[in-house]
Amino acid sequence: MKVQVDAQICAGFSVCLGLAPEVFELHDNGYAVVRTSEVPSELEDAVRKAVSQCPSSAISLTDSLDSESG
Repeated sequence: MKVQVDAQICAGFSVCLGLAPEVFELHDNGYAVVRTSEVPSELEDAVRKAVSQCPSSAISLTDSLDSESG
C-alpha cells in the first residue's frame, strides 16, 4: 500500500501525524508530508484510520500492485 498527501488540499490539522507518526510528519510550512510512501504492513490500519479521519480528505491510498502494473 502506498500513501500520498495532496499538498494543495492539506489544511495542517495534523490528525494523520497523531495516528501514524511513523508515516507522516509536518513540513516546515505546517502541512503534512509522507515520510515513506510505502506503508509498512504493521501500520496499514493506522494509515487507513488517518485517511478516514483527515478533515480535509487530503490523504489517498493506492494498492502497491496497482502502481507497479501501470
